[in-house]
Amino acid sequence: MSILVVGSVAFDGIKTPSGKVDRCLGGSATYFSLAASFFTDVRVVAVVGDDFTAEDEAVMVKRGVDISGLQRAKGKTFFWRGEYGENMNEAKTLSTDLNVFETFNPQIPPQYLDSDYLFLANIDPVLQSSVRKQMSKAQLVGGDTMNYWITGKAAELAETLKGIDVLLINDNEARMLGKTSSLPRAAQKILAHGPRVLVIKHGEYGATAFFKEAGLHPFRAPALPIEEVVDPTGAGDCFAGGFMGYIAGQTELNREVFKRAMFYGGVMGSFAVEQFGTQRFSDLSRGEIDARFELFRELSHLD
Repeated sequence: MSILVVGSVAFDGIKTPSGKVDRCLGGSATYFSLAASFFTDVRVVAVVGDDFTAEDEAVMVKRGVDISGLQRAKGKTFFWRGEYGENMNEAKTLSTDLNVFETFNPQIPPQYLDSDYLFLANIDPVLQSSVRKQMSKAQLVGGDTMNYWITGKAAELAETLKGIDVLLINDNEARMLGKTSSLPRAAQKILAHGPRVLVIKHGEYGATAFFKEAGLHPFRAPALPIEEVVDPTGAGDCFAGGFMGYIAGQTELNREVFKRAMFYGGVMGSFAVEQFGTQRFSDLSRGEIDARFELFRELSHLD
């Protein structure tokens, strides 16, 4: 099965208590595609500028990611600079230069229209809806959003949610979207907007899946304790990539598949934080992924 991700490919400048990098490959579509590539075929639609080199391309190509849908525009690639303090769950944004991403209007190439799965990464909900309409035959659609869109484009986001099967957001975003401090109540309100499954990410504390289907109780997956978090940037996107990638690699969808997908999401997020940017994925093996999954199983007594 193949999965198409539409989002950002960017460059990041990052400072954490572990060190600093002035420029590394980042972006929601980049992190998602690298994580998902260990489980299924991945295709990417994003936009980059003149400064995006063959060496940058090679990071995804090496993992077998199809980047023929990468749009090129005159100018510079989206750049984000941020800093983390002792609280590694929150980044302080120092600068955001949208550059060519500011006029990004994703058009799905004909060769991508048969993609079995679709993931709408964190972009304008208007663009997400446009992509969803272009990909009307997708079997399962996942999506992400953020507080900027929740507060700034509430009506457009509500319309987008009608076409999303699985929404993956963090605690604060869920409370903001559900307009309540209670996560269970927020989940009920969000699921009423359209998604069949809501995955709420708790950072270093794991994630919880809520289901619209009657009789299915929430499922909580823990996070694996990491000795040193070097760079948490992109961990949430890697969780989504592992989660959706694992699902796309299965022959059927049921509660057990979603439960295992939660753990594989956690596994991919745990690898992402071990080095700056996407570096950890350059030498990561499927054997390491499966071994860490077993640690998660032992930690939670997963069947």
